[in-house]
Amino acid sequence: ARVYVRQMGAPIVVKADGLAAGKGVVVAQTVDEALDAITSMLEDKTFGEAGARVVMEEFLEGEEASVLAFTDGETIKAMIPSQDHKCIYDGDKGPNTGGMGTYAPAPVVTPEVMERVQKEVLDPMIAGMKNEGKPYVGCLYAGLMITKNGPKVIEFNCRFGDPETQVVLPLLESDLLTVMQATTNGNLGDVEVKFSDKNACCVIMASEGYPLSYEKGFEITIPYGVLPNVYVAGAKVYKQSLLTNGGRVLGVTAIGDTLPEAIEKSYGMVSEIHFDNAFYRRDIGARAMKAWEEK
Repeated sequence: ARVYVRQMGAPIVVKADGLAAGKGVVVAQTVDEALDAITSMLEDKTFGEAGARVVMEEFLEGEEASVLAFTDGETIKAMIPSQDHKCIYDGDKGPNTGGMGTYAPAPVVTPEVMERVQKEVLDPMIAGMKNEGKPYVGCLYAGLMITKNGPKVIEFNCRFGDPETQVVLPLLESDLLTVMQATTNGNLGDVEVKFSDKNACCVIMASEGYPLSYEKGFEITIPYGVLPNVYVAGAKVYKQSLLTNGGRVLGVTAIGDTLPEAIEKSYGMVSEIHFDNAFYRRDIGARAMKAWEEK
């Protein structure tokens, strides 16, 4: 691994080959940073068995986007694109996390880019699985980098994505159960998958110290009016109280006619929720807001 990094140079991506809850990725800007990541994963066992092998990937420059899709193994229908914020700090600084917030739709995925994603990523993936005699049925998650040369695949997941799902599904106008049944029964091509033209924003409230060490067990207070818009992740019920029990504690989602409205509403609700050591990024959607203002 070290020899390869020295041959290829930086920037380069070092990934734990196993499941590391979205945190086993280091985007190394220098050779020394990549070598440190290799030592951390392979020698110091930072991610345990998940980091027993590492994968080196090309560094892709652009904006990340996520496209989830329903597929019955024959037909694949994309959901609206979203954009996650992986880094822990504002301005995309600090280590990677499982996701600190997201919004949809993502303007970086223009209709033209979305057409390429369908033709160059989704359709070939499903056709390839079918040709191998292993048709994929369910929700396919494509993690993409939108580069100057178009969309490039970073990863596939065989599930709904978190926190992307918290902004994508609230905008689904079609009945979810009907779509899921059609996916399972093999007649997805006969069912409309329709989304509203509104916007959604989700801000993740985490425990300070995440994704490294953090304290647990703090009581969470959520106003009754805000509660229907909150997705509880790293929490548990103890007696009659809701307590923090993980790194990413809550996802707070709002819908608006415009993206600025959705972002403002989401942060407005975040300000009403309390637990000790609460931490969240304050720039979710900032990149899209800049594109919005330039229109």
